[in-house]
Amino acid sequence: MKRKPACVPEPVIADEILENAKKSVEADKLKRVARCVVCNEECAPTSAEGLCWVCRRLKISAWREGDIQLNVQE
Repeated sequence: MKRKPACVPEPVIADEILENAKKSVEADKLKRVARCVVCNEECAPTSAEGLCWVCRRLKISAWREGDIQLNVQE
């Protein structure tokens, strides 16, 4: 019995496109990541104050609690 010749798979994506995609991912990894001013974790992309998701959420919760307490005292 003879073996079938191994079929060579055709690339679906051109080599140039694949290389450009790999380079763009590497460039994203090299970008400097902003750190949270409270806990030094990675900043949330939407945070203008320089806070991570957790610290940002805690800040919002604290504001809400403060508003509720002010209303009760009045």
